[in-house]
Amino acid sequence: MRTNGFGGFRRMVAAGVVGLAGAIAPLTLSLPAEAAETTLGAAAAQSGRYFGTAISASKLGESAYTTIANREFNMVTAENEMKIDATEPNRGQFNFTNADRVYNWAVQNGKQVRGHTLAWHSQQPGWMQSLSGSTLRQAMIDHINGVMAHYKGKIYAWDVVNEAYADSGGGRRDSNLQRTGNDWIEVAFRTARTADPAAKLCYNDYNIDNWTWEKTQGVYNMVRDFKSRGVPIDCVGLQAHFNSGSPYNSNFRTTISSFAALGVDVQITELDIQGASPTTYANVVNDCLAVARCTGITTWGVRDSDSWRSGDTPLLFDGSGNKKPAYTSVLNALNGGTNPNPDTTPPSTPGTPAASGVTSSGAALTWTASTDSGGSGLAGYNVYREQGATDTLLGQSSTNSITLTGLTAATQYQVYVRARDGANNLSTASSTVTFTTTSGGGNPGGSCTAAPTTQTQWQTGYVIEPVRVTAGASAISGWTVTFTLPAGHTITGSWNTQLTVSGQTVTARNAAHNGSLGAGAATAFGFQVSRPGGDTSVPSGYTCA
Repeated sequence: MRTNGFGGFRRMVAAGVVGLAGAIAPLTLSLPAEAAETTLGAAAAQSGRYFGTAISASKLGESAYTTIANREFNMVTAENEMKIDATEPNRGQFNFTNADRVYNWAVQNGKQVRGHTLAWHSQQPGWMQSLSGSTLRQAMIDHINGVMAHYKGKIYAWDVVNEAYADSGGGRRDSNLQRTGNDWIEVAFRTARTADPAAKLCYNDYNIDNWTWEKTQGVYNMVRDFKSRGVPIDCVGLQAHFNSGSPYNSNFRTTISSFAALGVDVQITELDIQGASPTTYANVVNDCLAVARCTGITTWGVRDSDSWRSGDTPLLFDGSGNKKPAYTSVLNALNGGTNPNPDTTPPSTPGTPAASGVTSSGAALTWTASTDSGGSGLAGYNVYREQGATDTLLGQSSTNSITLTGLTAATQYQVYVRARDGANNLSTASSTVTFTTTSGGGNPGGSCTAAPTTQTQWQTGYVIEPVRVTAGASAISGWTVTFTLPAGHTITGSWNTQLTVSGQTVTARNAAHNGSLGAGAATAFGFQVSRPGGDTSVPSGYTCA
């Protein structure tokens, strides 16, 4: 079911009085300022931000819980359901039952979703805890690819890596992932970018709120290094669990602005405050509002009784669901950050999409771009499948084209597009395009080509990404790329492929999710190499079969 979009800002309307004789009698009114918003999400949206909460699938059957969550918040994070042990309980066997319950509830109620979390030393299933070295590294890569493939184009931002720094000293945490090599975080982010280019990629941690702490500086230095070398990172998550052992400090705003100055967004991702001090909550919100690249705030739970620290009563609603004084202070702060000239004008309607390259599991769509005159700028497009009362979001794109993946074979799709702007106004829906996916199969013996297109180099190493694998005139159900590694060079990480090395010959085979390619379709993988200082040679002789 397609519906029209509209902005969330109210307007006051002046009126006149018509006299009995038919003359219009002027009426002079002293109009109040535009009314403040009455919910957290709507108040945050006035300044282009979100205000979210962590949701537990086990509580979605409680009407009191869902009523508050639906009314107040416009961003959702799955509390535990998207973590490693929940999504891949057995190696290579993914389970998204509870994660999808949270995701579907959020989308059906008009909310965006943050993904939490892909690579973490904690909450690993037993099978992953038993691995080490290159086997664990590959398992991490496969996990990122598997989860992000399931949600490709549907998640606003992912906490790609969680809590990788030690609590003191400013260095890395000693974990099984860290022991696979110091580049593991970089490999995780590069894997994530290739898996879903549309999602924002975040590093998330606790106790990096105080600018003077060594841990904060350690993470800051990592982000600065990543940005200088082109490692894909879009945002930093500050958990902001404030209590007597880790209190709020007035330099929190300095921390936010310092990370933002590196060219990344900052998101307050797991906010809770011991005792729910109204003053501290207001300070946190105002610190975020003061920095343009602080894009949103998430409280870690809905009510005090839902909190992992329930004894601290740290949230905005008490156990009975009543608003606490901290709620009022947050709402007032958010309304105080209102844009005096909010954008309530949706973008123009996109053109009717055209489908091409339809396969058993995907299709390419293009459409005439929208324009935006409201002032916040065109932010991108949502692509939906029309399915009666509840339409499904198939993906999001920042341009007027998208390649859909994960579709069902031999199935008819009716698809339309809506444009969105920086204030989250949605355009009216485009007309639909109808196409039917093929029945699958393909020619296992089809040809392919492989071409490395990008090299990021430093003195003692380099990254080649992407190596683009393209099917020939016939579909293929798997591919193998071989190339020669220069003497003295060692592969330290890879993504979207399964690599084996024999001497200087490297064999790259498709991963589980990217082996089937339609005629002319393409996928990509990447890898990182260490080399002797000063040696500028790179791999050569790429062949594909």
